[in-house]
Amino acid sequence: MNLKNSKLKQFAFLCTFLAAGIALTNCSTGRSEEKENNNKPLALPVHTVDTSDAVTVKDYLGTIEGKVNVEVRPQVEGILQEIYVDEGSFVQKGQKLFKIDASAYQEVLNNMVATQNVAKAKLENAKLEVERLRPLVENDVISDVRLQTAKSEYDVAMASLDQATAAVRSAQINKEFTILTAPVSGYIGRIPKRIGNLVGKGDSEPLTVLSDVQEVFVYFSMNESDFLYFTKLKAKQDSAAGIKLSNNQLNFPEATLILADGEEFVKKGRVDAINGQVDRTTGAISLRASFSNTENILRNGSTGTLKISEVKRGVIQIPQIATSELQDRTFVYVLNNNNKVERRSITIKGKSKDNYIVGSGLSRGDRVLLSGLDKITDGSSVVPIQQN
Repeated sequence: MNLKNSKLKQFAFLCTFLAAGIALTNCSTGRSEEKENNNKPLALPVHTVDTSDAVTVKDYLGTIEGKVNVEVRPQVEGILQEIYVDEGSFVQKGQKLFKIDASAYQEVLNNMVATQNVAKAKLENAKLEVERLRPLVENDVISDVRLQTAKSEYDVAMASLDQATAAVRSAQINKEFTILTAPVSGYIGRIPKRIGNLVGKGDSEPLTVLSDVQEVFVYFSMNESDFLYFTKLKAKQDSAAGIKLSNNQLNFPEATLILADGEEFVKKGRVDAINGQVDRTTGAISLRASFSNTENILRNGSTGTLKISEVKRGVIQIPQIATSELQDRTFVYVLNNNNKVERRSITIKGKSKDNYIVGSGLSRGDRVLLSGLDKITDGSSVVPIQQN
């Protein structure tokens, strides 16, 4: 019985020893395989740098104004008696907008008409006097002096009548000014005054602003660098065509307007006016783009963002995913001839869709890693997978 137990113990010990040996062998093998895997170069996609044309889109904040934007102001002083329209209403040219109490101006007109009638009567009397004296002078009954005096009085009476007639017309105009009509067709803006308010020519703000927005202007500013791009582009085109450059005929591309809600306006616009000077304080120049607004979506005083594209010829572009940033610097990983990684700093001059336009740091033929940037370090070996 003891002999049997001894053999069992020996067998168990042998099994335990063999198991430990197998485990050590497996552990050693695992470490070797792990070490081999760690030393094995990663297969990563690469992009070979070349030059190409890039389309960049620049954004410019703009303010929208109606092509016709008229302030409606009173020409005479008085109490606002009637308001015929409401804010935001569309009105036709000549439609009545406001009425000022005309009673005072009617009285002035009545007074001027009476003065005119007196002047007419005096003129008629002066005329009769001249006609009465003329035959007496011709027959030498009285001296010619009497006739000349009568003629002078006639001339004075005629001048007085002209003066009275002008006063009547002035009073009529002032009375007519008590009715304010729309100078153009368009939309009524804010109406700050109310019925019963005293209004006059000296008011700091108009009764309202009338805007014709069938066509709108978008005013925006462009920095000098961007403006020079279009100027030089036009100069090259005109030189090739034998045309003298004219700043008023710069062929800007079509402009896209992004509305305040982020949506794109359905119609394209075109830059059609340029300020003659660059602002010395900001280094920018003011421009104007025109947009058709037949559906009356745009309103005077609104804002939007203009997008204008530029074509950069023969520049270096790389996908944005190939870059990493550290503080204010941008880096890429470049493969050398031995397929080893080198981290390199680059400068960015702009964006074109999903690409960066590179100013410096890369040359044609350089190979740039597109992914796996977090798995490698300077000097790591890579198996390149060409992507372009």
